[in-house]
Amino acid sequence: MPELPEVEVVRRGLADHVQGRTILAAAALHPRAVRHNPSLEGLLGRRVEGVDRRGKFLWLRLDDGTALLVHLGMSGQMLIKDPDAPSHTHLRARAVLDSGYELWFVDQRTFGYWWVTSMAPSHGVMVPEPVTHIARDLLDPDLDLEELARAIKAKHTEIKRVLLNQEIVSGIGNIYADEMLWAARIHGRQLAHRLRLGRIVELLQQGQAVMTRALAQGGTSFDALYVNVNGESGYFDVSLNAYGQQGKPCSRCGTEIVREEFANRGSHFCPQCQRRH
Repeated sequence: MPELPEVEVVRRGLADHVQGRTILAAAALHPRAVRHNPSLEGLLGRRVEGVDRRGKFLWLRLDDGTALLVHLGMSGQMLIKDPDAPSHTHLRARAVLDSGYELWFVDQRTFGYWWVTSMAPSHGVMVPEPVTHIARDLLDPDLDLEELARAIKAKHTEIKRVLLNQEIVSGIGNIYADEMLWAARIHGRQLAHRLRLGRIVELLQQGQAVMTRALAQGGTSFDALYVNVNGESGYFDVSLNAYGQQGKPCSRCGTEIVREEFANRGSHFCPQCQRRH
């Protein structure tokens, strides 16, 4: 599933193409793509005021105070296309812009969706109502890092499990959790409340640094399913130090990276650098 850097890459690309544009037509081509509200009529004639994001969610902010909420799911792609572009097997929804271009939602696995929804307050700003429970993310300029660290330290569970909880801090998935834990030399099964507050702050700062580097390389892409709005893949996977590196030497100490099962997924770590205390 795309995580914060990948969704932010898509958001930036969308902003370049759709901000200030009016939606002339919209159509749903698969029921799962609009399962939360089957009609896209609310988009017709709406001007896109901006493109925003929180964690793994992004949305088009519309001129009537509503929003088109987008969740990419496992394989969703938001693509800008010429009107005469050949259709795609997995095209699920589309919108026609007054620029002459079309906005496509392509989703092979159909876990993603478009949702025309009202806005509501959350953490001091207006967001689409369905995501009001989602916490601020590590790249949010208004995030209070020390306040977040205190909230994490209050949790009596494994630190990686806390990082993956989108109601505590959003946008972190398995890839970036493993990478920031490796960077901070913390084992993912260490209990959050036993970590010093300063260590948690350092962990969050490492997460910010990892995600910023990923953004500079267009995000992480392991197959053709994650692409930006022009259909190009990210390249941060060549810079990963932990995730997917099992059997390879740790780039810091040379010890073989290990993979273990964790919460129905895998955790990747260096048993020398990230000792469990």
